[in-house]
Amino acid sequence: MRLRFAASLLCVCATPAALSQTPSSLQEWQYSRGWVLLRLFEVDVPKKVTLVGVAAERGPLYVGAPPSSYRTRGGPVLELRYRDIAFASVGEGAGVNILRGKNYLAGVAVGYDLGRYVSEDSVHLRGLADVSRAPVLKLFGSYAISRDFPLVLRSDLRKFVGGAAGVEGDVGAYVPLPGCSRSLWMFAGPGITWSDRRHLTRSFGISPVDSLRSGYPQFQPHAGVESAGFGFSASWILSTRWMLNADAAVNRLSGSARDTPLTAQRVQHVVTTSVVYVW
Repeated sequence: MRLRFAASLLCVCATPAALSQTPSSLQEWQYSRGWVLLRLFEVDVPKKVTLVGVAAERGPLYVGAPPSSYRTRGGPVLELRYRDIAFASVGEGAGVNILRGKNYLAGVAVGYDLGRYVSEDSVHLRGLADVSRAPVLKLFGSYAISRDFPLVLRSDLRKFVGGAAGVEGDVGAYVPLPGCSRSLWMFAGPGITWSDRRHLTRSFGISPVDSLRSGYPQFQPHAGVESAGFGFSASWILSTRWMLNADAAVNRLSGSARDTPLTAQRVQHVVTTSVVYVW
């Protein structure tokens, strides 16, 4: 029974959790949920895995956006993986798992931040400078406790090269939920995001010039916890090639991200769904 479970787990782990790069209210672990469990459950990972599909996402246009700035967006799903060594996907970027063990993975990746533009919300962002799109360099690692207790601990550190600038990091955990079967896999867990002062200043700060143009009071952020939240992911294996995926997450902004006048809603949420073909 356990080996049949592991075989179905392979399909789920190869499934993208979101259709877009940051910003997103999804927990960071949802982008790569389950991959570290493959060796733990002795799954024979194929040499190549390719996934294509379509997805829809309902969520905020930027962190702290009001309900009026939530949008439903659609896009393609594309993911390529070579064993458990290298990967490239719309949601996770391109990367390499440099360290690979029976119950751990660690590596580097390059992603892409979508920035924040006044044109997305001309009411709440008027008078502020755009935050341009920029590449993001990421270090990450995942560790699974054991086969009898498959809790996965994950952390990452992201460096924004231009755009939002600065450094951001996440610490999270997730676990397969009771009720999983060969055709249904569910994961859930919490996460915390921390940001340095430079990143928070670029994303949430209001300079004297910004204050004059926008009417917002000046605000100088400080480094600290940006948000804490919880995520849920489910994958239904419809056939040997087709899968239906759903992801949901909620985050509560903290510290400077909560206190800035730019934040119109402290609790952010996102829901994504996708249909994927695997070969």
